[in-house]
Amino acid sequence: MSKKNTSWGFDTKELDHTIRPQDDFFHFTNKKWMDSNPIPKEESRWGTFNILRFQVEKQVKTLLADIESLKRVRPGSPEQLIRDFYRSGLDTKTRNALGLSPLSGLIKKIQEISSKEDLEIVIEKLHRIGVGVGWSAGIDQDAKNSERYALHVSQDGLGLPDREYYLKNDPESLRVRTAYEEHVEKLFMLMGRSRTEAASEKEAFMTFETKLARASMRKEDQRDPDKTYHKFSLAKLKTTAPAINWKKYFERAGIKEVPYIIVTQPEFMAKVSGLVEKTDLSVWRSYLEWHLVNDYSGVLSLPFIKQSFSFYGTVLSGTKVMRPLWRRVLSVVNGSLGEALGQLYVQKYFSPESKKKMDLLVDDLFTAYKARIESLTWMTPQTKKKALIKLASLNRKIGYPTKWKSYAGLRISPNEYAHNVMRVNEYEHKRELKKFGKPINRAEWFMYPQTVNAYFAPNLNDIVFPAAILQPPFFNLTADDALNYGCIGTVIGHEITHGFDDEGSKFDHKGNLKGWWTAEDRKEFERKAKKVEKQFNAYKVADGVAVNGKLTLGENIADLGGISIAYDAYQLQLARTGRKDIDGLSPEQRFFIGFSLFERENARPEFTKMQVLTDPHSPGIFRINGPLSNFPAFYEAYGVKKGDKHYRAPKDREMVW
Repeated sequence: MSKKNTSWGFDTKELDHTIRPQDDFFHFTNKKWMDSNPIPKEESRWGTFNILRFQVEKQVKTLLADIESLKRVRPGSPEQLIRDFYRSGLDTKTRNALGLSPLSGLIKKIQEISSKEDLEIVIEKLHRIGVGVGWSAGIDQDAKNSERYALHVSQDGLGLPDREYYLKNDPESLRVRTAYEEHVEKLFMLMGRSRTEAASEKEAFMTFETKLARASMRKEDQRDPDKTYHKFSLAKLKTTAPAINWKKYFERAGIKEVPYIIVTQPEFMAKVSGLVEKTDLSVWRSYLEWHLVNDYSGVLSLPFIKQSFSFYGTVLSGTKVMRPLWRRVLSVVNGSLGEALGQLYVQKYFSPESKKKMDLLVDDLFTAYKARIESLTWMTPQTKKKALIKLASLNRKIGYPTKWKSYAGLRISPNEYAHNVMRVNEYEHKRELKKFGKPINRAEWFMYPQTVNAYFAPNLNDIVFPAAILQPPFFNLTADDALNYGCIGTVIGHEITHGFDDEGSKFDHKGNLKGWWTAEDRKEFERKAKKVEKQFNAYKVADGVAVNGKLTLGENIADLGGISIAYDAYQLQLARTGRKDIDGLSPEQRFFIGFSLFERENARPEFTKMQVLTDPHSPGIFRINGPLSNFPAFYEAYGVKKGDKHYRAPKDREMVW
C-alpha cells in the first residue's frame, strides 16, 4: 500500500501504465512498488506478508519493552517467562562463553550409545526436545474418527527440505546438495572433529540420510490424506518395523496403553527399522549428534549461528545477512510462549471494531459460497446437499482463542537460552501427550494471535484468522470496501475453499476422512482439478525451474475459490452501499487491485527455486495472474480480449468452485 493517506487506501500513481493490465496484472499493479522496495539484505523476500510480519515484530517488541519497564514480576507469571526468555537470548556474552556446552549432557548420552536399546532411549529423548531424527511420533485427531485423539507415527530425519534434493541431479539439486555436504562437514568440525574426521563422517552421514530420503514418501503424496492414513495395531507396527521396540518407546514417552497407531508412511517405517537393524551404531551416533547440534545451532554461540545461517539462510533462501539479534530472539520467544505473548498482543493491538467488521465480511463470504454451491451446474443435488451441510458446519475463529493455554510449571532462566528452548520443547511435548485419551479440544488454536497468516483445519472443520493479519494492508477499517474484500476477503475465501480443495474435500462436515461425494461428482471434480494442475505446471521461475502443479493444487484451487467468493461477497456489499467510481476506477477494478496486493512481493531467485521445489504455495505472480486468467469477471472489468496475454479460451478457464 502507498504510505499516502488517499481517499480509498490506494495511490493510483503506483499503477504502471507501461504494462497492460490485460497482459500482466500482477506487474501492472505492483511493478512500481517492487522497483522502489528492494529486498532488505536480511530477508529472502519482501512483500505484503513480510512487511506486516515485520510491523508485528515491532509491535511485539513494544510489548517486551513494557514488560521490561515493570518494577516487579511474579515468578512463573507470563511476564516473567517472556522477560527472562528474551533476556537469555540477548545475552550473547554468556551464550558465546558457553559454546556447545548446553548440549554436552545430551552429546555424552549419544556418544555412549552401545546397543539398540540405548539408541531408542536417546531417539525418544531427542524427540522430546524437538530434534527430528529417524522418525516422529505425536498426538493428533484421528482423521477417520475426529472425536478422538490418536497416536501418529511419521517419517522424519532429513536435514534438507525435501527428499528430492538427495536423489535428483538437476542443477538446483546439485547446487544445494553440494553446499549441504559442505555444511555437514563444517558443523562436524565446529563440534570438535579434525578436518579428516569430519570429511569421513560426512560421507557416512550423507549415505545414511540418502537412504532415509529414498525411503521417504514424495511430498505430492503426503498431501493426499488417503495415502497417509494407515490404522495399525501395536502388533502390526511391530511386524512392519520389528527392529524398534515400540512398546518401550511409547512407554518412555509416557503412553502406557496404545489401542492403535496411525502410521502415515508404513514403507518408510519398514525401511527405518532396517536401518536400526543393520546400520553400525557409530553412524547412528554421528547422525544423532549432528542433528542435535544442527537443530539447536541458532540458540548456541556465534560460530554455530553463522554456520547454520550460511546454509539455511544464504544457500537455500539467498538471504545476504542475518536478521538483527532482537528479531532472531523474538522469533524464538514468540514460537515458544506464543499464547502468553498473544494475550498481551490482543489487549493492545486488536480492536473490537476490527472484529465486528470482520464478522460482517465473513458473513458475506459464507452467503456467497452458499449461493455459489447452489448454482453449480456440474454437481448433482445429492452431493450439493452435503457440501452445503459442510459449509454450514464450518467453524470460524477470528482474532484470538476463547481460552488461553497455561504455562504453569514452566521454568525459564534469564541466562540459559538453549536450556530454555529445551525446557519449552519438552513442556509442549508433554502438553500434547496429555491430550491422549481425552475429549477433543475444539477451542484449540494452531496459530498465535500475533501470527500474520490464516489456516483451515480439516479435522476440526475450522477456519482461523489471527488478529495480526486483520490490519493494513490486508484489512483496513478506513479503506474502500473494494480493497478489504479484494485482499482479506480473498484470504478468507481461500481458507473456506480449503475445505473443498483436492485434500479438504475428502473430509465430511464432522472433520472425518470419509467419502461424501457421488462417484460421478468426484470424477468431474478431479477432471476440473487436473486442468488447474496442468495450467500451473506451465509456469516457470528462475533457471527454468517449473511450478509443481500437483504439489500446489490445493492452494491453487483455494486461490481460485478465494477470488470468486470474495468477488461475489463484494457484490453483496455493493448492493447495500451503492456503486461509485473512484479515481476513474470502477468498484470491480478496485477489487482486483486489492486482490493483487495480497501477494505483492519481491523474492530472491534462490528462495523462489526452493519454494517451487518444496512449498505447496505457488509464487506470488502466479497466485495473482493464474486465477485472474480464469475468472470471467476480471475479463469484463478490464476488457480482456483474444490476443491479450491473460486471455484463455473459455474451455480452458477453470474455477472449480
